[in-house]
Amino acid sequence: MISNNQQHSTPEEAATLLYVFNSVYPINEAARTFLTENTYPIQVRKGKKLHKSGEICDMIYFVNKGAVRGYVKEGKKDITTWITVENELVASIHSFVLQIPSFENMEAIEDSELLGMSHSDLHRLYDIEPETNIMARRIYEKYYADAEIRALIARLSKAEKKYEYFLKTYQHLSTRIPLTYIASFLGINLETLSRVRGQIRNHSENKV
Repeated sequence: MISNNQQHSTPEEAATLLYVFNSVYPINEAARTFLTENTYPIQVRKGKKLHKSGEICDMIYFVNKGAVRGYVKEGKKDITTWITVENELVASIHSFVLQIPSFENMEAIEDSELLGMSHSDLHRLYDIEPETNIMARRIYEKYYADAEIRALIARLSKAEKKYEYFLKTYQHLSTRIPLTYIASFLGINLETLSRVRGQIRNHSENKV
């Protein structure tokens, strides 16, 4: 697990996190102060693991800059389960919520700047500032909806349909994230993804 450096966030480092949370549900000044004083800036180089399978995920992270993926191992094969970029929260959520060993790993796929917060501090915030429970509920609702889309993509049999749904939902990732991770996320091989992308590109060019 990535450990924090025990130096809590500055107001500047926490500004985007507070803006995102406040846009979900208004939070008071005490909650804003608590979040600043109980989150910790972490810089993670590309390829560094934030969390390993089999361990309990005790930290949740806000991505200020960069990209992170979750993945599971099947033999020698990595299967990407999600990809997250700026202004989103990341955790091995099943492990984080239940405080049990996780199935998945978390890895930075770009040099990343994160804010980390412990499970115990997050729940202390819920107790001290009850309105943050509403904020958390709305965030969890969004991520549950996102998980439903991921489950739908995984169950589609045609590569073309998988990529079509991916573009509808994750257009912002399509030209940023390495194709090997996108192919793994979609459950298709890299050659198939390249073929599908080529067909879409040719179709678009023919329409011009």
